[in-house]
Amino acid sequence: MTDYQDHTLAAIMAAKPLYMKSASLSEQVYALLKELILERKIPGSSEMLESRLAEELQVSRTPMREALVRLAGENLLERRGARSYTVRTIDIKEYLDTMALREVLEAEAVGKALDKISAATLDNLIKELQELIASETEQEHLYWRFDEKLHNTIAEASGNLVLAQVLKGLRVNVRLFRLHSPLHRQQENHAEHLDLLNAMREGDREKSLASIRKHIINLRTDVISSL
Repeated sequence: MTDYQDHTLAAIMAAKPLYMKSASLSEQVYALLKELILERKIPGSSEMLESRLAEELQVSRTPMREALVRLAGENLLERRGARSYTVRTIDIKEYLDTMALREVLEAEAVGKALDKISAATLDNLIKELQELIASETEQEHLYWRFDEKLHNTIAEASGNLVLAQVLKGLRVNVRLFRLHSPLHRQQENHAEHLDLLNAMREGDREKSLASIRKHIINLRTDVISSL
């Protein structure tokens, strides 16, 4: 059995079915494939053939093609042929370069968001994070969903939509790198996220900037120490 058949088709067959309701079929295909990639069910370098995927999901090639093009546009996939893609892989150099840039831009986002983000928004994030910590769950998909929500909310609150979009792309790189490297420090990350949110809730600019920089540096250090 080929790598494509072994990983991609197995993940597709185990996934939830598609339903043509509120979201377009293309949107549903896109959301499903993105979830399967980011939750390690389709590993890096796996082949994604438009015709085979359309057949397995029982959709026409048009919504499948639209979904694959969209995923490639978000740098989750790389085109290998006219109708063929692979899940993109991130090497250690690209990961470290990504984190160096994130250290600068995440601090910029936090600094700009401090005067704009509402107390209610921060309170809701703190409450959600505290519930996640109390659950003592080690399920990575729950961690990543909150991580994405936290960083996106702050970046968008900065008021700089270009900055928010760039940061979202950088975090995609991190997720792709982590497909091959299990996250070992979920509880530590939760604690660092809570420090950041509390500092922002207090309106403490210096502490907020120090918290986000410390968080990014610790993530990078964790990877380096595991090499």
